[in-house]
Amino acid sequence: METAQRDRWLLPEGVEEVLPPEARQLERLRRRLLDLFQTWGYQLVIPPFIDYLDSLLTGTGRALDLQTFKVTDQLTGRMLGIRADMTPQVARLDAHHLKREAPTRLCYIDTVLLTRGDHLEKSRSPIQVGAELYGHQGSASDVEIIRLMLEVLAQAGVLDVHLDLGHVAIYRELVRLAGLTPDQEAALFEVLQRKAAMELNELLECAGVAEPMRSMLLGLPDLNGGAETLPRAREILAPAGAVVDAALCELATVLEQLRTRFPALPIHVDLAELRGYHYQTGIVFAAFLPGCGKEIARGGRYDEIGKVFGRARPATGFSADLKMLAQRGAQEETTQETVIFAPDSNDPALWETIRDLRADGKTVIEALPGQAGDAADLGCTQALEKTTAGWRSVPLARSLN
Repeated sequence: METAQRDRWLLPEGVEEVLPPEARQLERLRRRLLDLFQTWGYQLVIPPFIDYLDSLLTGTGRALDLQTFKVTDQLTGRMLGIRADMTPQVARLDAHHLKREAPTRLCYIDTVLLTRGDHLEKSRSPIQVGAELYGHQGSASDVEIIRLMLEVLAQAGVLDVHLDLGHVAIYRELVRLAGLTPDQEAALFEVLQRKAAMELNELLECAGVAEPMRSMLLGLPDLNGGAETLPRAREILAPAGAVVDAALCELATVLEQLRTRFPALPIHVDLAELRGYHYQTGIVFAAFLPGCGKEIARGGRYDEIGKVFGRARPATGFSADLKMLAQRGAQEETTQETVIFAPDSNDPALWETIRDLRADGKTVIEALPGQAGDAADLGCTQALEKTTAGWRSVPLARSLN
């Protein structure tokens, strides 16, 4: 029993408490990002923390299913899930509730819960921050979302960002043309993520994929690099036809616009980049930091996710973890905060002074009768002292003399 009592302070693996200094840093960053979103016209939404499972997993594939905690609703008997990603919920808000014809810009910042963390970031309770743009089909909205993501990173003090660009429609079309079964497609997807050339060759041989499709799929892992990747891709993937050619044109347009706006930004093109493949439909992107193996932010186009809610509007968006942004970002220089100690007193003049100070944004801590510790123990730097002119705030060292 002693062991059980001693371990009650422990938390589940990957679930963290946030103590006052870090909590204050997170809250400052959260407010700054919400203000940023507002200046871009993105409106805040707050979806529920728990939802019907089929709504949470709409169009997202098996990966999110495995990351979602599941419970049974005692009122209806239906399966509920604790959200692991807010994107499907925000898509429902746009499709079912807002029902606008014009482009809709939405943003969110809230906690999600994962059944497991990955091998680099162990947290299972990230604070997901993101933005979604609905109702516009074209490279301009993709570029806007990427620009907003880069501005979010800059506001968080995340420097030296590298951007990866891809387009999942290229892989989708190649798989369709190759006539692969769902099992073969799943195996191909897994091999491409590891860029395992020998396994890829064996898989295509066993699947009976003939030329020229075989050469195109074998060449896909090597189609990565700078802007020179796209002309090379057009040559290698020319037999794939109009869908692939259109995707390459979209990539070229986005790449050119980003290079014009951010000439110093390192941009890497990777046509085997398939993050979010199971629900994304077009341009995909991710931001990386040197020496960090996991993306700091990610996103892409997902035009079909709202279909089940009655309205499949074009959509693009990005998300990041507020905790990771705070950890990886440049730390702000902090000055010592003025914290004022107020003695225990029934003087109405003191109460009025305390109200005025707090209305002015000052922190005032009132003494409690018989409390342990003094003003210094409470972190106070000043104290209220009664003078002939009324209550005045003075440096704590002076008030103790």
